[in-house]
Amino acid sequence: MSVAQSIDAWESRINSGATTTMQKNALVIGGTRFFGRLLVRRLLEAGLNVTVATRGITSDDFGSTVSRVTVDRRDEDAMDRAFAGRGDYDVIFDQMCYSPLDARISESVFAGRVGRYIMASTIEVYAPLLWAKKAPFDEDLIDLSDERTNPDFPWRDETYSESLYGEAKRAAEVWFHQSGILPVVSVRIGHILSGPDDFTGRLRSYVDRVSSGRPLFYSINKGKSSFFNPAGIADFLYWAGQQTFTGAINACANGTLTALEIHQAVASVMGREAQSESMTGISRAAVLSPYDFPADYAMSSARAISLGYKAPDVSQWLPGVIAAQLEHGR
Repeated sequence: MSVAQSIDAWESRINSGATTTMQKNALVIGGTRFFGRLLVRRLLEAGLNVTVATRGITSDDFGSTVSRVTVDRRDEDAMDRAFAGRGDYDVIFDQMCYSPLDARISESVFAGRVGRYIMASTIEVYAPLLWAKKAPFDEDLIDLSDERTNPDFPWRDETYSESLYGEAKRAAEVWFHQSGILPVVSVRIGHILSGPDDFTGRLRSYVDRVSSGRPLFYSINKGKSSFFNPAGIADFLYWAGQQTFTGAINACANGTLTALEIHQAVASVMGREAQSESMTGISRAAVLSPYDFPADYAMSSARAISLGYKAPDVSQWLPGVIAAQLEHGR
């Protein structure tokens, strides 16, 4: 079934009165931590009927305000059983689609049953373009129609999962785009800077460095990149769910940051002097910090802006995120 056929089938059910919950049913696959938890809150505030699908490992405080499905989204048979007879969804937000294998399962389970399918993708899909120095990257720099993906590759092998994170996300986008079965929006999210819920520990590493008085060794190239905070991501995903466009779209705050600027912002919030040294003349054994790139690694927001999205400036939320990290560490 093509995207057009899927949308036509959905509209036909609405026009025939086959559904009594028009534009109210949302499914969030993975919604109990990070920006997924904030997205669920955002959807509830907007009055949607929200179903959260997780493995049931991480607890939440949603209480009876949401419906729950406990399922391993990587198990196709389990997904089929879990969603059999559950009806259709106006919008599905998939935070847990990490490979073309996951994309294929989603198509099998939700074909003809969803109005919009919002996949959380990543800025890392642009990683192969870093050395081409084409930043800021716009969505059309990746031609999803012209790429090939191998569903037989061991995408879920833990040996590859971290190193191929961006490539696997990109392959999932390619799969969705070329099959055309679901009306997919792939939201390419900028690098995330977060408070105490940041399980990556990247921003925390800057806080710890400043706290200990250790200098930041930074690349002389000082590549700029795009960032977003969890609240901004949740708002963007909610906004994307209310629109009609499909395809890839970049999601990030206005403005860019270098690793050195993140370090300096942390020091400023802490009321300390930022200690830093250029890698020029420094031993190659010095370890660069997270987000220190050899070239600009920023995304263009032109498409989102043209569609009516108003992004916050990075300076609006960065101090608050840093302060939350500090509070959590006390």
